Amino acid sequence: MHKYILMGVQGSGKGTQARLLGNDLNLVHISVGDIFRWNIKNHTKLGARIKRLVAAGQLVPDEIVEEVVGTRLQQHDWNYGFILDGFPRNRVQAEFYLESYDLDAVIEIDVPDDVVMERILSRRLCSGCGLDYNLIHHRPHVDGICDVCGGQLQSRPDDNPEAIRSRLKDYHTKTAPTMELFHKKGLIVRVNGCQAPEAVYAELRAKLGLPPVTVAPKA
Repeated sequence: MHKYILMGVQGSGKGTQARLLGNDLNLVHISVGDIFRWNIKNHTKLGARIKRLVAAGQLVPDEIVEEVVGTRLQQHDWNYGFILDGFPRNRVQAEFYLESYDLDAVIEIDVPDDVVMERILSRRLCSGCGLDYNLIHHRPHVDGICDVCGGQLQSRPDDNPEAIRSRLKDYHTKTAPTMELFHKKGLIVRVNGCQAPEAVYAELRAKLGLPPVTVAPKA
């Protein structure tokens, strides 16, 4: 069984690497962001609160994040392990996790802020099926239209320069310091996220001690 945490600023490619690693090792990808977006889309009370916070570029309070993560992990549908994406976002959340669960590695995808800004402003999300696109590396065949369901592609409400700068500041001041805690436990695996996704994945597998893939993976 493998238990990994994926860390990096939004736009660093965590979702892509989680899908690649999850597909290869049959791991469950638990994305805190996806759970939040599901609540927003389905107009739950939690979703309404999260929507207000995200639109203002703020982070969701620790107690809500911890409850969401704890509830999801209690489902125990991860027979071969899981990849936790979007958590922890500060030292309090990291300590909460380590008190309750064991861990094989914390994978940090390192990408400079200017690259992150460019990537996030290029993101689009299908309003129909929820598929992610990026106008830099993953463009639809027809501008503004999803290749899979034909839905309209939209920017996320929080994908604007002001909100992105706020999230970057929060990451560097609140999330990045959690690396010290994981580093002391010898859990950190750092990869260069400026490479093509396949190259990032190859480096990630090598540093985790996994054999290289013989066929280029598809996200």
